[in-house]
This record gives sequence, C-alpha cells and structure tokens, in this order.
Amino acid sequence: MFWVIGATALATGLILMLLQNFKTPEGVMERKTEHRYAVSDPQFRREMSVLLGPAIVRGNHVTALQNGNEIFPAMLQAIRSAQTSITFETFIYWSGEIGEAFSQALSERARAGVPVSVIIDWVGSIKMEQSLLDSMQAAGVHLHRYRPLHWYNFGRMNNRTHRKLLVVDGRIGFTGGVGIADQWTGDAGDPEHWRDTHFRIEGPVVAQLQAAFDDNWIKITGHVLNGPRYFPTLLEEGKIDAHLFVASPSGGSESMHLMYLLAIAAAEETIDLAASYFVPDRLLIEALIAALRRGVRIRILLPGPHMDSLTVKIASKADWGALLQAGAEIHLYQPTMLHTKLLVIDTEFVSVGSTNFDMRSIRLNDEASLNIYSRDFATQMTAVFEADLLAAEPYSLASWKSRPLREKFSEKILLPIKSQL
Repeated sequence: MFWVIGATALATGLILMLLQNFKTPEGVMERKTEHRYAVSDPQFRREMSVLLGPAIVRGNHVTALQNGNEIFPAMLQAIRSAQTSITFETFIYWSGEIGEAFSQALSERARAGVPVSVIIDWVGSIKMEQSLLDSMQAAGVHLHRYRPLHWYNFGRMNNRTHRKLLVVDGRIGFTGGVGIADQWTGDAGDPEHWRDTHFRIEGPVVAQLQAAFDDNWIKITGHVLNGPRYFPTLLEEGKIDAHLFVASPSGGSESMHLMYLLAIAAAEETIDLAASYFVPDRLLIEALIAALRRGVRIRILLPGPHMDSLTVKIASKADWGALLQAGAEIHLYQPTMLHTKLLVIDTEFVSVGSTNFDMRSIRLNDEASLNIYSRDFATQMTAVFEADLLAAEPYSLASWKSRPLREKFSEKILLPIKSQL
C-alpha cells in the first residue's frame, strides 16, 4: 500500500516538474503594438534604446561574414591572436573537424596564460565527445556546460542558452547564427553544409557583448569577469550605431517579443525577414498583417526542402495562409538548410544574432540580438537577402490551400506544443 502511495507521489512530482517546462513567463504582451512612427524617426531609436536595455552606442564597425568559409577563419584568427582574454558562449558545439579546431585554438591560448572562459549549452553539446571537453579543461580552459540535467533543475530543462557570443580581448566580438559543427563549414554548396551569416564587431558595442556573456557566467559560477582585460577602453571604429540586448526566461523574457513588435509596427516601406525557424505567435502575425495593410512590402525567406526540424516545418506552415492572404511574399530556400536570422526594415534598421522568429527563442531560450541603425549596412544586408532569394522558390496561397490533408492534421496535433518548438 505504502509503495503505491510513494510511487504515485513520485510520478506526480515528476509530472509537475515536467509541466514547469511549458510555463510561459509572467507579464507577456497581449495587445498589438500600434504604428506611431517610422524606423527613421528619432523616437524609434529613443524607445528601442530604453525599452530593450542597453543604450544605443555610436562608432562601431560590423562585418557580415557569409557561411563557414568566411566565418570560421575569422573567429579562429581572433582566438589565436588573443592577448588578454577570451569569452565564448554557444548552443551547438559538436565533435568534428571544426570542433577540434576550436578546441585546439582555445586550449593553446589557455596554455599561453590567456584566461579563456567558455559556456556550452548542455543540450546543444550532446554530440560533443567527452574527450574534447577534457582536453580543453586540461589545458586550463574554464569551461562550463549550461544547465546539465539534474533532479533539482528538471523543471527548467527546457530553458537553454541559445546565445552565440565570442569576445576576444574585450575588443573584438562575434555574434550571429553559426554553431560549432561541421554542418556550418564550406560555402552552403550542398545539403550537408548549411547557409548562415555571422558578424564580426569592433567598437563600443563590444562591451555589451561582454556584458551579455557575463550575464550567464555569473549565473553559472557566481563570479563576475571584470577589469580592463574584459572591459578595456573602446574607441570608435566606424560609423554604425548599435546595441546588443539579451532575453531570458529569468529576466527580460519579453525583450525580444517587444523588439520584434516595435520594429514591425514602425515599418513603412519594407520588411525583409530570413528565419530558420518561423513559428510566430498571434501578436506577431497580427503585426505583420497590419503592416501589409498599410502598404508595407513583406518578404519572408524560410527553409525549403532541407530542414533539420520536421516538427517546426509542420507547425510553421499553419500560419502561412493568413500572411499570404494579406499579401506577404514567402520564399523557400532550396540548396540547403537556411539557418540565417536576419531582419531588415525600410533599409534603415537591421537585427541579427541568435534569435529565431519563434516563441521558443522569444520566451524560453537565453538569446542575444544585435540591433544596427545604419542605412549603409541595411542596404548591404538587403543585397545579401536578395542574393539568397535568387536561390529560393516562391510559395503561393494556392499551394498552401492545396497542401495534403496529412499536413493539416499534423499542424493540429502540434498546436498544443507550438510554443515549445
């Protein structure tokens, strides 16, 4: 009798802890943000700067890097040149050639006496061999895996760090969509090598990348990384205004949601969105439709036949009908998996980083996004977006209406867990 009661209590406790993973943060946005100003209006910058956290800072230089052939050499060169510090946070880190290259570069700098601090997500590093972790730690790399599974954090196992942050000497920063795995190597020339964009950053905004890394380092270790080796004096390196802000279920979870809603509401001419995982909520869909109704041209670039998550692919398509009906253009990238995260509005405003256009990124993951306020840079990223469109096929409302019944049924089945995808 007592063992039945005990087993029931244990099962109930496990279920309750599991259900904690489905909780959304308190105080979520409930009403659509109205169009009050354009992205070119100083009011837009004023509100983005104070509502999202760190202030917009001027004098930055941002270089867009395309695919592994450009991204990984730039990151590895920066690591190998480090003199005072390296901080590195990533979601995906898998064994393979590029994983070994990063391990060796980080280890070499640690053996040379440079403090190297690394955060790797526990779920994202499942495909990482223990020997790779052991070799880095043996070399002196201060390495922590974010939220490894324990009985006491079972209720938060769904909250992962999805941030991609690398800061070298407190002066050179990187962020974007790339993970440390062989899928990102090459030049997106075949289905085994993904399409992605990453960004090299210099200037005062790099301090905000460093602070974003510190946000999780403090959570994990209880120690703050400060002093001139992490936060040196940063001079202006270019003409770009930018800021980086973070979101997390434990604080600032609505920052990403608010950013997307404010930016879409401010659009007056164009919205170009490249999204590897596109599962928006009702408010984001309403905001996009409202923009279409006031004459904004919306182009959405999504993965086509090559997609690493079947559930996301199915759940995403359920919402395409309303957008297509309202006049949005949806294009499906054909050559390989599209992993880019890019938002360009009115050739004035660009948002990049680790954040996907889905509710998991917005409410469950730890994320970091870099917002850039520069017509020149926005023009450059529009050209990148349009080059990707050339490798995509348009998807029509007629195609959406005629999708197979099994797809429609699967969309309904996935509806209750849509926020988890």
